[in-house]
Amino acid sequence: MNNLKLIMLLGMLGTFASTVSAQERCESLGDIEFVCGPTNAEDLVAIPGTPWIVSSGMAAGAGFYLIDSDSGRWSTLQAGVRHDRATYPECASPPTIADLETHGLNLRPGTGRQAKLYVVGHGAREAIEIFDVDATGTQPTLTWKGCVLMPDGLAANSVASFADGSLVATVLLMPGKTFADSVAMRPTGAVFAWSPGDSGFTLLRGTELPGNNGIEVSDDGREIYVVSSGFQTIVAFSNTNPATQLRTTSQLPITPDNVHMGPNGRLLTAGMKNDVPECGGPPGPDHDLAQLSVCPRGTIAIEVDPATMQYRVLAETPDSPAFSNATMVLPVGDRFWIGTFSGDRIAHGPLR
Repeated sequence: MNNLKLIMLLGMLGTFASTVSAQERCESLGDIEFVCGPTNAEDLVAIPGTPWIVSSGMAAGAGFYLIDSDSGRWSTLQAGVRHDRATYPECASPPTIADLETHGLNLRPGTGRQAKLYVVGHGAREAIEIFDVDATGTQPTLTWKGCVLMPDGLAANSVASFADGSLVATVLLMPGKTFADSVAMRPTGAVFAWSPGDSGFTLLRGTELPGNNGIEVSDDGREIYVVSSGFQTIVAFSNTNPATQLRTTSQLPITPDNVHMGPNGRLLTAGMKNDVPECGGPPGPDHDLAQLSVCPRGTIAIEVDPATMQYRVLAETPDSPAFSNATMVLPVGDRFWIGTFSGDRIAHGPLR
């Protein structure tokens, strides 16, 4: 069993605790409400100027979910095809939606209600899949444009884009590394970069961390922000090869997962609370990782100033079998939305 499959297995084990509750009802927890039905909504992005949220689905054939943030209604989202062979010559055909498992997302706004969606794809192939987003109609549409294949033997976790179409992607576990290595704070992954015209992704030397997870870039393209789930920090690197570590947060009170730039220029991340006595306390090398995954832990959503790497708590959800395994936070209007790598619902509640 490879490392990616191990993580997915832990995720499926984690689903067990919430499945019965979800099938029976979709009740709120205090002021935390749920959109029930989407499977493993690991990452969420908002289409600017609209109420629409696009969610990934980290399960075979899940594809994409479309959520109306006003009503809470959701549906699956299909995609047309218009291959950009000049920019993405390595991919002759789109992924088969029946096989596609979507993971990390990055949305780069264009003009009006147009945008570009970059997607970490598994199942059909290991690649970053690229889609045009058109939200000018009554409901957004996706059009597949191409893909950038990951190097053989590597699976991406998260992706971020630059204004010129260049990409950076994290690999959580390099060959021979394990999730246990990450928990023990030993380097397991790295950042890989691609620009239009390149034959493939290139390792950014100096970016090796325990559990390279979420990734984002600065507006000016000079910096890259990488989550280390093992260190439980976010690290700022120079956008160079080799990369230079510039700044880092202090250790966060969560195991952070995805990271995105918020509308106020601050980094947004979320994850499961670390110090839960009922789950054995903070994650460490002596933990039973499968047991840790099925033990319900609340969520803390965090906002980080990329200039100082200081953070503040943005939102929380309580410990509950109904919702755990949180991955990210997305503010939309006066509410926050939280995804999960293992569960059948998306949480949302009022921002502080």
